[in-house]
Amino acid sequence: MWDFPRPPAVEHEGARVRISHAEDDLADTTSAWRVLETSHPPVYYLPPADVATSRLVESGSTSFCEFKGVARYWHVRIGDDLLRDVAWSYPDPSPGYEALVGHLAFYAGPFDSCTVGDEQATPQPGGFYGGWVTSGYAGPFKGEPGTTGW
Repeated sequence: MWDFPRPPAVEHEGARVRISHAEDDLADTTSAWRVLETSHPPVYYLPPADVATSRLVESGSTSFCEFKGVARYWHVRIGDDLLRDVAWSYPDPSPGYEALVGHLAFYAGPFDSCTVGDEQATPQPGGFYGGWVTSGYAGPFKGEPGTTGW
C-alpha cells in the first residue's frame, strides 16, 4: 500500500465482500469498488443493490475529502443495535470518483464480520480512516500512533 497513489485510485474489487453483525447479513457483493491511497489499506464501496439499505438511517453528519468531495454518513440499525455513523457515501463525488456515486463504505470495527474473499478484515488503526486490513497489506498505516503528520 505504500505504492498506492495519491490522489487515490478507484479499482473494481473482484473478490466477494461481506458484512454481518449479530448473525445478520448487512451486505454481500462481488461488485465492490476499492479506493487505494498511499499509506492506507483499501476502502471498499458496495453497491446499494447488495446492501440491506432498509437498515440505513441517514445521520446528518458530513465530512470533506480533498479528493472525493463531501461524504454523508449513515447509522445502521440491526435488531436493537443502532451503530452510529458507521457508513458513508459520496452522492456527488469529485471528478475521477464518479464510480462511487450511490455506493456505501463501512468501517470494519463496529461489525462482527467484514470479509474480503474468505479473509476476515480488521479496521485501519485510529478509528478515523475506513480502510480494511487483510494479510495482503502491511503497515505502518495512517492512523497509528505518530502518523498524524503524514
